Amino acid sequence: MAGEQQLQVLNALDVAKTQWYHFTAIVVAGMGFFTDAYDLFCVSLVTKLLGRIYYRVDGSPTPGSLPPHVASAINGVAFIGTLSGQLFFGWLGDKLGRKKVYGMTLMLMILCSVASGLSFGHTPASVMATLCFFRFWLGFGIGGDYPLSATIMSEYANKKTRGAFIAAVFAMQGFGILAGGLVSIIVSSSFRTLFPATAYDVDPLNSTPPQADFVWRIIVMLGALPAALTYYWRTKMPETARYTALVARNAKQAAADMSKVLQVEITEDQANAAGQPSDGKAVFGLFSREFLRRHGLHLLGTSATWFLLDVAFYSQNLFQKDIFSAVGWIPKAATMSALDEMFRIARAQTLIALCGTVPGYWFTVALIDVVGRFAIQVMGFFFMGVFMLGLAIPYHHWTAPGNHVGFVVLYGLTFFFANFGPNSTTFIVPAEIFPARLRSTCHGISAASGKLGAIAGGFGFLYLAQSRDPGKTDHGYAAGIGVRNSLFILAGCNLLGLLFTFLVPESKGKSLEEMSGENEVIGAEATGYNRTVPV
Repeated sequence: MAGEQQLQVLNALDVAKTQWYHFTAIVVAGMGFFTDAYDLFCVSLVTKLLGRIYYRVDGSPTPGSLPPHVASAINGVAFIGTLSGQLFFGWLGDKLGRKKVYGMTLMLMILCSVASGLSFGHTPASVMATLCFFRFWLGFGIGGDYPLSATIMSEYANKKTRGAFIAAVFAMQGFGILAGGLVSIIVSSSFRTLFPATAYDVDPLNSTPPQADFVWRIIVMLGALPAALTYYWRTKMPETARYTALVARNAKQAAADMSKVLQVEITEDQANAAGQPSDGKAVFGLFSREFLRRHGLHLLGTSATWFLLDVAFYSQNLFQKDIFSAVGWIPKAATMSALDEMFRIARAQTLIALCGTVPGYWFTVALIDVVGRFAIQVMGFFFMGVFMLGLAIPYHHWTAPGNHVGFVVLYGLTFFFANFGPNSTTFIVPAEIFPARLRSTCHGISAASGKLGAIAGGFGFLYLAQSRDPGKTDHGYAAGIGVRNSLFILAGCNLLGLLFTFLVPESKGKSLEEMSGENEVIGAEATGYNRTVPV
């Protein structure tokens, strides 16, 4: 049937064998996510150090801590920047092409990572304001990497292993988390050895050595290094064949570009046949009724699931160190020096990442093209909800002395099933189910919805997770609903995410053109018919 025909240049990519260039593309595309995860989780590690350095109160029985509005700003501005970048670069990637804007995002990340570590000022407020400024633009660059990296990898990959390749790009986040933890451990441990300090309750003034101000700066700036090392290769990546053939409508150029990097051969006749012009009837915009009819529910599904997942995922990350304190892994702040506290927080978070977070990513890489996106996402949301309820219902049991190991195991399992679940699949699916000319835009919208959830979780749970007893809250915070009730809310978010998953189609083993309906348009053009074929 005509509707089943595909562009030969694209079919060649769908059936191409896995080659060395695919793995090169994974590393080059994945460095943005490495930087993203490194930055986000490093900042969650250094916030207590920043509080001790810049907000020490003479005579206070507890070390200095960031005021709530400052902590919210440092965590929040990067999220807002990321959301903005996802929308802007997602749109730009469809407008100008993936390649033209791909180098911009990485360069922005490199420059702003370095600039964040060089945030100086005469007052604590000016240092924090400068840091927030550069973190916004760092987030803006990181945001652009979401739609561009996912779209580029999906358009390069063959349909048999496409899910694993996109998942592998996203899994670089796991290495970023680990690297952030390990760098923090090494730097804080080195400075702790070189510049010994007493515990705060012994000598408040000397518990934070002046050299501690270098620690957080070094850690933040080192995040730029992996991104800088891959910048050259990113600029040398050709435009994807699907964009060139389907959007720029130059299949001959698409064939030539792909032949340079992949061992696929497309004859000139095939390329010319692929480039037949359309009369435009099959072209519809993002805000058209036709898009709403074909893909409206799909976009709602990808956006809602990513939003709900990130409410749960990022709220946990942001108060993770406080959970460790509650179960006894990290002593009271006053009993430690500034660098000792940072070392212990980094060690605890790295252990969780090593045992729960990182393995989940790679389980997804191994199994996504075997069991499919839908099954992994449903399973992930289900088990995240179950384990959060397992934490919440007997919460007072877990926080009693001697029971903290079980708490940490369940907490680690929620991260495992987030990454072997919706944290990976919500990134993958939007890059597979929308038309080429809107693919980057729709992925950007879905990702921005997720980051909106991260903002809701990150800001909201800084306050909600505070103790219900006003006397036990963190300095500067009002009483909240407590960690236990917060976990009940997060479990509810996972249940809603599971339900919205049913709006998202399964894309395992199908070509991008089959998922978006472009194969039917192509088939119509190839036989001389110009029509819009319902999907």
